[in-house]
Amino acid sequence: MSEIKTIATLASHSALQILKGAKEEGFETIAICLRRRLGVYERFRHFIDRIIVVDDFKEIVNKDIQKELFEMRAILIPHGSFVEYLGIENIERIEVPIFGNKKLMIWEHDAWRKLELLEKSGIRTPKLFRKIDEVDRPVIVKFHGAKGGRGYFVARNSEELRNKLAEKGLDASQLIIQEYIFGTPMYFHYFYSPILKRLELLGADIRYESEVDGIKRYPYPVEDYTFTVVGNIPLVLRESLLEQVFDYGEKFVVATRNLIPPGVIGPFCLEAICKSNLEIVVFEFSGRIVAGTNLYVRGSPYSWLYFNEPMSTGRRIAREIKLAIEKNALNKIIVG
Repeated sequence: MSEIKTIATLASHSALQILKGAKEEGFETIAICLRRRLGVYERFRHFIDRIIVVDDFKEIVNKDIQKELFEMRAILIPHGSFVEYLGIENIERIEVPIFGNKKLMIWEHDAWRKLELLEKSGIRTPKLFRKIDEVDRPVIVKFHGAKGGRGYFVARNSEELRNKLAEKGLDASQLIIQEYIFGTPMYFHYFYSPILKRLELLGADIRYESEVDGIKRYPYPVEDYTFTVVGNIPLVLRESLLEQVFDYGEKFVVATRNLIPPGVIGPFCLEAICKSNLEIVVFEFSGRIVAGTNLYVRGSPYSWLYFNEPMSTGRRIAREIKLAIEKNALNKIIVG
């Protein structure tokens, strides 16, 4: 593994900043691209050295592609599309080194284990309802997996929830029913470095969600809407919130270390609501790079506090790999 010279990823989600950051750190780059999206990634060949074209991302497990990646001495960088499009069974079949703790991706694939991890972190989370009759307040209903908010909906009470489930033909046992927390959505971009042994805050964002954000322009009451993410908005936190944000990040690192040793490696995100009393309530986590970091290809106000140079999360991943190679410590960043 000390011979790694190439960084590869699926051409989706946050691939452009991952590959650009890899090139800035001196690595060769590979994009594994769906044929129908090839035109987009061909536009960025100045930092994408090789494009492997596939009709389905699951083809990454094919022996020929695995052989090509090995010959290029590649390491794969996971992002949201890995969990959603490949599935855990295919991730397990990949023999090429994958950055991070692969076991955390298994937990992330299971919504109930994700919620268990947050609860055991000691982080404030919304109340979770497993039965419709238990619902005694507004709730948000979510599907399993990294779907970018597609299909999510809200209900004000158990009766409305039951009616909406019947209308949509959904089974409550297959869904996540969480207390709806009123406040400002905030997504915190962290990076835990096992090489430098420190937790970094690299940025924050707000997701722009259609149709829930669009209804504010509509002059009439709207009874039903969805939370599909269409983009991200930069966010700088009031400084008094940073103590809480770092506390939650540290608690998450410790919990993953205890439950999924050696714990989280590299980027992760805590997805939260900040209430009017400034209490932060975390409703979900992502155990890898999130698309909100695409805002900061030249770095965020926070990354500049650590590095006196542009540092996207994609480049930070490449920097960690470079440091691990220099210190002969790749075993600290490639686990599972």
